[in-house]
Amino acid sequence: MSGPSRRQNPLLPLLVGIGLSLAGFGAMAQTGMGASPLLAPPTLPPVLPNGAPLPSLPPGVAQDALQRLLDAGATRGPPAGLPRGAPIPAFTAQPLPAPAPPLAPEDPLSAAESFFAARLEGPPLRQFGYETFRGGPAPTPGFGALPEDYVLGPDDELIVAFRGRARQTLTLRIGRDGSLLLPDLAPIPAAGRSLKDLRAHLEGLATRDLGGSEVFVSIGQVRQMNVFVAGEVLRPGFQGLNALSTVLDALSAAGGVRKTGSLRAIRIEGPRGRRVVDLYAVIADAPGDADLSLREGERIIVPPVGGAVAVAGDVARPGIYELPARAAGAPLGEMLTLAGGTMRPGGNRLLVQQNDAAGRRSFAELAPNATVRRGDAVLVQPGADVVANTVRLAGHVAIPVTRAASGGRQGQTLRGLISDRRLLRNDPYVRLGVVWRGDARTGQRSFVPFDLGRVLEGRANLALHEGDEVVVFSRADIAWLASSSVQRALRGEAPSPATAGATQPAPVADCPALTALALASRASPQRFAHAKGAGFPEIGAPPCPQVMLDYPDLPAFLLDQAVVLTGEARSPGLFPIVDDTGLDLLIAAGGGLSDAADLRVVEFAREPSDQSGAIPLARTRLDLTSRNFGAVRLSPRDTIRIPRGFGDRDTGPVILVGEFLRPGTYDIRRGERLSEVIARAGGLTPQAYPYGAVFTRDSVRQRQQEGFQRTARELETSLIQVAAGQAVAGTRGASVDLGSAITAGRELANSLREARAAGRMMVEANPVILAARPELDVLLEPGDVIAIPKRPNEVTVVGSVLNPGSLQFRSGWRASDYVRTSGGPQRFADTSRAFIVLPNGQSTAAGLSAWQQGGPPVPPGSLVVVPQDPSPYETWGFVRDLTQVLGQVSVSAAALAVIAREANR
Repeated sequence: MSGPSRRQNPLLPLLVGIGLSLAGFGAMAQTGMGASPLLAPPTLPPVLPNGAPLPSLPPGVAQDALQRLLDAGATRGPPAGLPRGAPIPAFTAQPLPAPAPPLAPEDPLSAAESFFAARLEGPPLRQFGYETFRGGPAPTPGFGALPEDYVLGPDDELIVAFRGRARQTLTLRIGRDGSLLLPDLAPIPAAGRSLKDLRAHLEGLATRDLGGSEVFVSIGQVRQMNVFVAGEVLRPGFQGLNALSTVLDALSAAGGVRKTGSLRAIRIEGPRGRRVVDLYAVIADAPGDADLSLREGERIIVPPVGGAVAVAGDVARPGIYELPARAAGAPLGEMLTLAGGTMRPGGNRLLVQQNDAAGRRSFAELAPNATVRRGDAVLVQPGADVVANTVRLAGHVAIPVTRAASGGRQGQTLRGLISDRRLLRNDPYVRLGVVWRGDARTGQRSFVPFDLGRVLEGRANLALHEGDEVVVFSRADIAWLASSSVQRALRGEAPSPATAGATQPAPVADCPALTALALASRASPQRFAHAKGAGFPEIGAPPCPQVMLDYPDLPAFLLDQAVVLTGEARSPGLFPIVDDTGLDLLIAAGGGLSDAADLRVVEFAREPSDQSGAIPLARTRLDLTSRNFGAVRLSPRDTIRIPRGFGDRDTGPVILVGEFLRPGTYDIRRGERLSEVIARAGGLTPQAYPYGAVFTRDSVRQRQQEGFQRTARELETSLIQVAAGQAVAGTRGASVDLGSAITAGRELANSLREARAAGRMMVEANPVILAARPELDVLLEPGDVIAIPKRPNEVTVVGSVLNPGSLQFRSGWRASDYVRTSGGPQRFADTSRAFIVLPNGQSTAAGLSAWQQGGPPVPPGSLVVVPQDPSPYETWGFVRDLTQVLGQVSVSAAALAVIAREANR
C-alpha cells in the first residue's frame, strides 16, 4: 500500500467508533432535559469503543465527520419494543432464508373446472386468476420514499432533521392521541394528516420559531394494523399488516382466495364506507380502476364465485373466466379480451355450447358482438383452416421452399420461384421438371412438364397458380426408371409386402409408385412398349426414391414422357423430356457418347402422333457424322439407338496355362484361331504334351451342366416310378431289396447334381498337325482356357478294381494289362462297359471282354474306368445306360485336375 493510504488508516476506526458511540443520541433527544444541551452541537467522544485514545483531529475535520454520521441516520432511535435508554444489543448474523419449497402438484379440479371439462375436449381448463396466490403469503414489503398523500396515524415513526441555526435530527413517534411532540414546540396533531400536510406545517413552524433553520421530514417506520379477512379464503381471520399493505397483501396473508370464491366482487367495508374491488382490473387488465388501499378498521369479505364462462380453442390464454359482479352475461368481445385475444386477427369461427331450458347442451354460432351467459363454453376455431395463396418447391432441393402465389403487380412464376440456383441440390436432372397442379373447380391433380434447364438459363418461364407444387428431380431419380424394380412393374409384377422379405428388399415392397405403375401396365400393355423393349438388365433392386414415395403417380407420367437412349451412350437409360427437345440435350443427359459410337447409322424410332387406328412404328437411320445433333428434334416415347462401330477386338480374353513359352491372358480379335494364339505365346516347350491338351469353353460347360441336371431328374423320376410299383414288371428273382436300390439311385442322382462340369472340348493342339490340317484349327471365343500339360508317364485305373490308382506307363500295354496289374476287376464289376478316357478327352471302349482281346494300346496320361454292374438297377427299369454320363463326369474331373495342376505351377 502507498504512503498516503497508510496516513489515512487512523480515520477508519475513528469513524466506526463515532457511529457506535452516538447510537443513543436519539434517545437522549426525546428526554426533554433542556433546550440548550439538545440543540447544542454534539462533540466526539474522548476514546474509541475498544478503549484506544481518540487521535487529535483539527476542529473542522472532527465536525465534518460527525455531521456525515448524523446525515447517514446514525441517530435513529432504538428498535420497537426496546426500552428507552436501554443499551443497543450487539449485532448478530442473521441466518440465510430457507430455500423455497418445491412447487406443489396441480390442484384437483374444482366444481367449475369439472363442469366445463365434461363439455370441452382436450386438457381441462383452469379457473383464471387463482394462481396469483399460489406462492403463499407475500413477504413484508420494504419501502423507500413514501407518497406525499400517505395518511399518518398513531405509532408511525418520523425522522425530523433541522439544518441551519438549529442542527439536530430527531426520531419521533406519533402518540396514541395522534399528536407529535417536538422540543420547545407545542404538540402538533399528526394522525389523519397526509405526509405532505405535516411537512408543510413543520416548515412553517421552523420559519416562525427557528429563524434561519430548515426542516426535513421522512418516515422511519410505518405502523402496524390488523385487517379482518372473511369469506372464501384459505385462512380467514385477523391478519397483521403494515399501513402500506393492500388488498392483495391481505388476501395473500389469508392464504389466497379459494376457487369457490369470487375475484370480481370482493367487498371492502370500513370507516370510509363500502366498496367492491374487481381483481380482474389488476391481474387481467379488465376495464375499471380497482382501489386496493387499506385503512385501519376495514374488513375484507370474499363472496362465493359468480357466473363463469369458459373460453377455449385458438386464444392466447384459454381458461374459465368469471363474469362481472352481479352480471348474468357479458359481451363476447370482453371475454375474448380476458383470454388474451384470438390467435388470428380474422377468419375465426365462434362456437358456443349452451344449455337450454331443459338442461340440454346445444351448439350455436356466435357473432363477434354477441353476449355470453353463465355456463357458456366458447370455442374459437378457424373459419377455414387451409393454406391459401402458396406455391411450393420440392424434390431435389436444399430445403423445401414455400412462396406466395400472388403478390405485387404480377403473380409467381417458375423463374421467380427458382430465382437462386443454390436452392437446388447438386446434380439435378435439367431436362424435365413437373408442376403438380390441381383444377380450380374439382381439385383433381395433374402434372405439367417443363424444361428446368431452359428455366435456369432464363429462356423459358411458366406462370404458377395457387397450390402448385414444383417438383425437381435428381439424376438418380431418373436413373431409377431403368432399374429392375421398374422393369418388373412394367411386366405387371407389383411388389407385395407379404413376399418382399424373400425376394425383394423392404424399400421396394413398400413403394406404392411401383404398384400404381404395375396396374397401369396391366391395364394397357402397349402403353409402355418403348420402355419394355429397351432391354435394360435386371440387376439388383434399388430402393424407391423419396420423390416417388411422395408422388406415387410420377413413374407412369415420367415413362410417358421418356425417350429411350441405348447403345454407345455413357449412361443409357430412360430420359423424360418435353416435346421438341434436341438430340444434343438428350446425349448430354446421357453423359455423352463413347469413343466407339458409329454415327453413320444412328437408329431413330417414333410412334406417329396421328393415331387414327393402327399405330405404325417409323424407323429411320440417321447419318450424324456432322455431329449436328441439335437438328434432330425429339418427342416423348422416341427411341434412339447409337450402334458401336465394327472392330476386330473381341469382347473378352482367352487364358493359356501350362507348357507355353509365354503363358498368360491374351485378348483376341474376331476369327482368331488356336494356332495363332499358340504362336503369339511363343509356341510349346520341349516338355509339352499337346495330345493331352485340355480346352474348356463356357458354352460347352453350361450344356454339360444342364446334361448332368437332366440325367439326375430322369433318375429321380425313375425312382418315383419304382416306389409307386409301376416298374416291377421285369423283376427277376425271388426277392429284391427295393429300398437299397432306391437309396443307391438317390445317392447317384445327388452325385450327378453336385458334379461340376468342366466344359471340355476335344481339340487338336499340336502346331505341326494344325499347320498340315487347317480344318482342325478351332476358332477361339472369349473365355476359352487352353492348358497344355507336361508329357505324363502314368496311366490311372479307377472304378471296380481291387487296387485303383496310377501305374507307370508301359509301351504297348492295353487296358487289360493295367486292370490286371491293379488287382483285377471286383466281383460286381461290369468289364463289358469299361472305357478309357484318352488324354485328349475322347472316350473309347476298354475292350476287356474275352472276344475283344484287351482293347487298343493305351497312351500315357489315359484314365481306365471300370464301372459297377448296373443289372440290379436295370431289374426295375429306371437305369438304362449311364456309361455316357459317367464318361462325361470322368472327363470333367480329369480336365479340372489338369487345369488346376498346370495353373499352380
